Amino acid sequence: MKYSFLIAAVVVFGLVLHPGEGRAQLTAPGSVFSELTHYPSFTENDTLFIFCSDATLPGAALQVTTSLGGSKTFEWQQYNAATAVFDFYFTESSESNQSQISNLADGCYRVTIRQGAATQVYRAWVMNNFNEATAEISESNCDFFRLTGNVNPKRLVYRDLNTNAEVELSKNAQVAWKRGEATVAQVNTVTVNDPPTKDTDYTYEVSDRFGCYTSVKVTYVSIVTKAGFTVDPGKGEAPLQVRFTNISENGDPGRYEWFFYRSLDEIKKESQGNTQPVDSIQFTAFDDSPVYTYEASGAYKVKLVSKKVTEFYACTDTFYLKDYILVDTSFIVAPVAFSPNGDGTNDNFVVKYWSMKTIKISIFNRWGRTVHVWQSGDVRGFKDTWEESVWDGRIGGRWASPGVYFYVAEGLGRDGRKRFAHGFVHLFRGKD
Repeated sequence: MKYSFLIAAVVVFGLVLHPGEGRAQLTAPGSVFSELTHYPSFTENDTLFIFCSDATLPGAALQVTTSLGGSKTFEWQQYNAATAVFDFYFTESSESNQSQISNLADGCYRVTIRQGAATQVYRAWVMNNFNEATAEISESNCDFFRLTGNVNPKRLVYRDLNTNAEVELSKNAQVAWKRGEATVAQVNTVTVNDPPTKDTDYTYEVSDRFGCYTSVKVTYVSIVTKAGFTVDPGKGEAPLQVRFTNISENGDPGRYEWFFYRSLDEIKKESQGNTQPVDSIQFTAFDDSPVYTYEASGAYKVKLVSKKVTEFYACTDTFYLKDYILVDTSFIVAPVAFSPNGDGTNDNFVVKYWSMKTIKISIFNRWGRTVHVWQSGDVRGFKDTWEESVWDGRIGGRWASPGVYFYVAEGLGRDGRKRFAHGFVHLFRGKD
């Protein structure tokens, strides 16, 4: 606070102190901001106190403190903007060194303290500041929704005490839309693309340079869905059983549509030299989480369409499997040795195979004579590998002689191709 001292009196923002007497102070309990007025023509400037209040209950208050002792009179006056004079507001006589007035309307207040011949006068403005705000979801569809906020800031005005002319305070109000702690936008209206699949709260916040703040919360009720799924396994040997796990968000159960595509090689082959569009869809399924068995080898794509149906909209979302489901071609493999000696270890000639419909394995001795034949005409099962014990090392019920034998494996794969494999196998008789 700045003082200008004169010989006969001291003036401090409207405060008059007679020489040799105590100094008075005017404060505003609960105020959040203060600054000096800028009167266009009045030669003295006063303190202006800002209170964050609401439209129904003024929260402004002023308190004067003086060092004058003994019994004294506090006389409060309020500036009347209609008549440009100060009218009586409140008075009290007290030995206390303080006096306070509360729940004040906007305006300029002056207090005169009298104690004997001593007189002190102080003056200040108070403003109850608030910003009325509304917010809503003004539009919502499958592609976006729109947040719309409106603010009606209270106008803050004081008067030049010489001319009674209005002087308006600049509030510099700022707005922001927030989702949790994250700021979405700093404008009144914002369009949110890619709406969330869960009901989400958004807050419209309004603040000004004085630190006064208000907010309005609105809830976006989601009408959209986001499709997604996982596969297990993503590759393997035919017949390959694949489980599709639906991880779509906010979709309606029973409304999921799955599109299973034909193998990539099959589509390419049919497309060659064909001027007409090729139907790449093998079949469509309606299930939440289907299980499908791929019988033939190839590379396959799958698409899921998720739906969310509300009163006015039927929103959909599509998810394509990023990678192909790879179903390997048929294959046969046999060991290089076995030892049918009854020790429980490697006693049988075990052949592994997969992706086969039929298979026949013939065993020959060194002179080319067939000594054993094993075959299956209807291979079933859904393992990554299928294995069978095709020979126990006996010929006609007797143990075969140790030595080298030759095998030939023939079969028809699930891809429709004939498969062939051959090789040598060593039969050992002695025990370790």
